[in-house]
Order: sequence, then C-alpha cells, then structure tokens
Amino acid sequence: MWSRIIERSDVPLGQSLEIVLDKNMRQSITSSTNPKIKAASKLRTRRGRKDQQRTIIDGVREVHRAGQSGFAFEEIYLCEELLTGEEAADFGKWIEARPELPVFDLPKEMMEKIAFGNRAEGAVAVISYPERALTEFQTTPTSLIVVVEGIEKPGNVGAILRTADAVGADCVISADGRTDLFNPNAIRASLGTIFSVPIYETTSQLAKQFLREREIQIFAARVDGSCSYLEANYTGVCAIALGSEADGLSDQWTGDGIQKIHLPMRGIADSLNVSTAAAALLYEVIRQRG
Repeated sequence: MWSRIIERSDVPLGQSLEIVLDKNMRQSITSSTNPKIKAASKLRTRRGRKDQQRTIIDGVREVHRAGQSGFAFEEIYLCEELLTGEEAADFGKWIEARPELPVFDLPKEMMEKIAFGNRAEGAVAVISYPERALTEFQTTPTSLIVVVEGIEKPGNVGAILRTADAVGADCVISADGRTDLFNPNAIRASLGTIFSVPIYETTSQLAKQFLREREIQIFAARVDGSCSYLEANYTGVCAIALGSEADGLSDQWTGDGIQKIHLPMRGIADSLNVSTAAAALLYEVIRQRG
C-alpha cells in the first residue's frame, strides 16, 4: 500500500486529508474528523437518520445481504483486522469482485467508533432510505401480506421481518409505525432479511383502504378475536394484521372484510410478544397452503 496527501473541496481551506490507496485504488480513511465518518456516526440517532434520510448497516451478513438484494451503497467501511471467519472471507471475495463499490478501509479504532456498541465485525455500510409507494405493490391470487400497526421496538420489527422472509411473505406494511423501519437495531434483529422483503410505511387508514380496494381478506389478531387462528382459512390472498406491544390493534382493524382471530392462551398471560404471535400465525398460513 502507499499513501499520498490530496486536497479536497469538502475540507476546510488550508487543510489536507490523508488518503491511503491500495493496489485496487481503494481509499483508506485515517482521520476521525473525516466528514464521512462524522456523518455516519450521526446515523446512530433517529434524528440523524431523519435529517440525512439514510441509515447505517452493521455486520458482514447484513451488509452482504443488502448488496445481494440490490440496495445501492453510499459508503462501505471495512476493517481487515476484524474481518475473520468463513463468512467474512466470502464477503471479501464479493467485495473484490465489485471494484465499483464505494469502499473505505478503516483502522480498528475508527471502525469501533462507528460500529454498534462492542459488536464491530469489520463491516459497516451506509444506504439511503428506499422510496416505495404502497400503491405500486401488485397482488397475486396467493399474496401473503403482513401488517404491523404501531410497533415501537426495533427488535420486534426485525424479528417479524425475519419471519416474513422465512415464510415467503410478499410484503410487510408498517401502519402508523412508532419506530423508523431502518433503525440499525431492526436491521440487526432481522439478520439482513429486511432487505429481501418489500416494506411500505403508511397510515392504518390507508393500509386498510388499500387492502379493501383489492378485496384482500384481512385477519386481525386480537385478544377478543371470535375465531381461533387454527379455524381460519388462509389459502387465498390474505393479510395478517398485528398490533403494538402495549395496545394491540386499533379500532381501524374492525368491520366488514376483517376476521378477528386469536391465539389460545392457557396460562396467566393474555397475549404473546408480537413477533412470537406473528411467527405462529404466518407458519399456520404456509401449513395450510402446503
């Protein structure tokens, strides 16, 4: 490797930024005051993500899956010292085969500055929020749609997305969400499957309107559901709706075309964690569909 000092338009007048280039002309950032590093660090906060309309991805598996799913990277930060194991080796080969990717090498101490907590794995990436309109989603006679209303915890969002990916759900709709879907914790909890399932954000009113206009059967998971989830028929196009951890589904999810279902509770608790309930319901759907 070799280094040089270059002048950059985004560096204050009279200062230089050290860039180290390897044989593939890959840049290596050596200064913690680099504007890219400072901007990436701010993506750890919801305000930072909202202001920049970007998010940060932690981990080899998650970054790799984002790339395989077609997401465009604005920056990829690597630390070779931390990239160990077979998965990292496969990821490294994938990176090397794509010289067009905006890759920046970082020393260990700088990677730990932008990585999540003490879980630095040697790979962090930045992407812009995807722009998706629910009206663009095309249903089929076997579409399976997951609706989550008012979910607050990123970990639950990620776990539901992981299950949605596992059962082959066609999309996930976040209605009146209380957390940003691309929170780094949600990405982490999903193990990167967040990039494989189309996700749409809207209001409960518009989500229900969308489903009704397309004559999609809605199954609303409610504690007071009149029908056991095992007695419902999910073999046609359908949507499974689940509510927030504290309040469940709102009254928006009642009325014509909505079947209220419940999971049997034989202990002292009256409900399951929303991600656990989602797993039980979605696997019953694919069991019925064979």
